[in-house]
Amino acid sequence: MLSKQNKSISFGVWFQYVYKPEKEWRAYFQKYKNAGIINYFIQGNPSQLKKLIIITKGMGINIHAWVWTLNRPKDEVAMNNLDWYSVNREGQNSYDFRPYVDYYQWLSPFSDGARKHIKKNIKEFSELDGLASVHLDYVRYCDVILPIALQPKYYLVQKDEMPQYDFGYHEEARRGYKEIYNVDPIKIENPQLDNNWFKFRLDALTSLVNQLVEIAHKNGTKLSAAVFPFPEMSRRMVRQDWSSWNLDIVCPMNYHHFYNEDLDWIKSSVEQGIKEIGTQVEYYSGLFVGSLPPVELKEAIKKSINGGATGVNFFSIKNLTEEHLKIIKSV
Repeated sequence: MLSKQNKSISFGVWFQYVYKPEKEWRAYFQKYKNAGIINYFIQGNPSQLKKLIIITKGMGINIHAWVWTLNRPKDEVAMNNLDWYSVNREGQNSYDFRPYVDYYQWLSPFSDGARKHIKKNIKEFSELDGLASVHLDYVRYCDVILPIALQPKYYLVQKDEMPQYDFGYHEEARRGYKEIYNVDPIKIENPQLDNNWFKFRLDALTSLVNQLVEIAHKNGTKLSAAVFPFPEMSRRMVRQDWSSWNLDIVCPMNYHHFYNEDLDWIKSSVEQGIKEIGTQVEYYSGLFVGSLPPVELKEAIKKSINGGATGVNFFSIKNLTEEHLKIIKSV
């Protein structure tokens, strides 16, 4: 860790659990801790994470449960409840029509069954003794607008919202909206200009997240989330109003190259996020290591800190070279 203006800056990484003997795990964590990395956001099941919490006890590091929240590929319970899936403006559910990539299989925040399923999952993780946080990912709608640098990969130019990528038209959403506004949202002529429909979808997700916060806090566990960059962008691209969420830690993915931006954009993104959430929430700036040579990584870390971040996360651990680790240790 380093200190700036009497604030400690913590470093973290995202990675997926794989089996290793206990001795190998200790050596693995020690290697990265030696570079100053203390937060580990790990995708695994509760029993796997419980094992890691026990193994790392006394090492001075934090284990976080990295959980895919609304995008749930290969979720066998959900696959037996197809009415839980999000629906686009063309009436297709996200299990039958998988936008952009096959693993995009989105549940709807309007589905009561989906919400109960997610809450049960988060509760199970939050009950792990010694867990630093339950870390939500894919806690959003499908990208209605992809980051500009990714659009060519899918042969797209998304100047406006396209109906096949515009999700949130679950039957419960349509029913609830019509009860309030006396109109079926699927009949709105230009939905991207309708602020009521826009906010209705934002609020459904916000209510779910804040209920998950309550579940985690009831078990004495913090809730964190990986989110899109600054709030205005996030709201428009993925209906994610994270500045309204009662999080303990927010981890915006400031992947500048996704947006064809330079490193200065990272500082601006951090500043815009902190302006909306204030300083009561820990802000960990997410950096995409695969696009950052060691010299640029050092600059990106400094941009994040100068923007006001209290931590920096690296995606992902497999992209961290020995040179990257030397840079992190030296910052």
